[in-house]
Amino acid sequence: MNDTRPTVVLGFYGSTLDAPKGVQRWKRWRPTLSLLQHDDLLVDRLELLCSPRTDLRVFLEDAKRLSPDTRVHRHDFVVDDPWDFEQVYEALHAFARSFPFDAERERYLVHLTTGTHVAQICLFLLTENGFFPASLLQSSPPRRGPRDAPSNDETEPRSDYAIIDLDLARYERIARRFDAEREERTGFLKAGIATHDESFNALIDRIERVAEASRAPILLSGETGVGKTQLARRIHALKAERGQSSKTFVEVNCATLRGDQAMSTLFGHERGAFTGATAKRRGLLQNAHGGVLFLDEIGELGLDEQAMLLTAIEDKRFVPLGGERPIESDFQLLAGTNRDLNVRVREGRFREDLLARLCLWHFRLPSLRERLADLEPNLDFELERFARQTGRRVVFASDARLAFVRFATSPSARWSHNFRDLGAAVVRMATLAPGGRIRRTEVDDEIARLRATWGEEPSASSLHAMLGDAADELDLFDRVQLQAVVEVCRASDSLSDAGRRLFDKSLARRTSKNDADRLRKYLARFGLEWRVLRGEG
Repeated sequence: MNDTRPTVVLGFYGSTLDAPKGVQRWKRWRPTLSLLQHDDLLVDRLELLCSPRTDLRVFLEDAKRLSPDTRVHRHDFVVDDPWDFEQVYEALHAFARSFPFDAERERYLVHLTTGTHVAQICLFLLTENGFFPASLLQSSPPRRGPRDAPSNDETEPRSDYAIIDLDLARYERIARRFDAEREERTGFLKAGIATHDESFNALIDRIERVAEASRAPILLSGETGVGKTQLARRIHALKAERGQSSKTFVEVNCATLRGDQAMSTLFGHERGAFTGATAKRRGLLQNAHGGVLFLDEIGELGLDEQAMLLTAIEDKRFVPLGGERPIESDFQLLAGTNRDLNVRVREGRFREDLLARLCLWHFRLPSLRERLADLEPNLDFELERFARQTGRRVVFASDARLAFVRFATSPSARWSHNFRDLGAAVVRMATLAPGGRIRRTEVDDEIARLRATWGEEPSASSLHAMLGDAADELDLFDRVQLQAVVEVCRASDSLSDAGRRLFDKSLARRTSKNDADRLRKYLARFGLEWRVLRGEG
């Protein structure tokens, strides 16, 4: 359906292009005037912004000749400097706020072609943000023939035009491209690993937006093995790819730095600064100039080093150990920690002012236990990495994969070192897999190894020893309750004695006193018998 609302065009009077040039004025392209020459663009009203000194008499005569029904309204636009972005934006913003828009009754077009480049940018921004409830109108010289070609027909259209609707949702190809590029960026930070965890996707998306928009310090916290170092490297690669950082990436684990070595490693030293300092040395902060510095386990850094680091972040300069003159270094700091730095502050082991500086952007990375929905994609990722590193492609047998995933996502899987544990487990199984196929044998051996590593030694009283893989299928509530029942049974002399100890609080309220039968039925739910628990059969 055609839009039947009156059309109103808002724009600047071009003091150079729109101005008449004597009798030759009809032989020149005049952008605003040319808008009145199109049969398919009927302008009901023209709202012109211009300097108070502008003489519009000839322009108004020409407009009336081309389009007698078009009304032209003049608006004086006053700025000291038409190339001052702030002045122009504020003046246009004030105009937009005071203009009596009525979008239900009128159709508005903002003409971008005239005015300074600053004015055109400001018009675009104000339209994009809804201050002008309009579409953009862009005119251009005629495509055929030179711009100043003579014409005997002054009503002949002198330009082309295009109307641009800023509602990008209507442009599916553009929207799909934006979505694809956004997914590519977040996938880049995730190192290409697919994820089904909505909260993790949202976290990575936020980190990506911050990394692109800010050079402020970023603090990455989380348990050992959640991928802080890997993510820091990917953040730097993302910034370097977009020209926001040099290719320099400097990283150090602060837990390895002690005493004078810490100061020297980070800030460098002059010759003779301390015993053994026989030559001048550059520090990591100086090496990171223009790039990214990643300080892992920053909570292990000494208080003196923390104070100098804070100065370096805020002033972009520092004094080397034993030096007198400051060295300038402009870098972005990424910091990692597996500790609660607020606790370290309360203990007097971390500076509160440094923590405040780091916590402008603080992101906690979830543990593997919190991302169990992503375990299988990470399993495939680790197999692909093994193939790249060794040249051997290894796959799971279907029953073996099912058994490992069932165990890996069960409550008993602690994943103490998170993705490091998972990566190591895959490497061991893939290395031992005969013929490039991980069987149930390799999976069972690895599960036993992981349980032992996590402190769950196999024993006669272990639920896994009694139930096998069925133990991984139990809810945590059932596991805890069943383990307690088993321990009471092993400490009791008889089934009846165990029953009395387990149900002693409800004994007086029951008519039936057969606690042994009640316990027997409970154990039978899990396929367990009293004599087996007691080692009697």
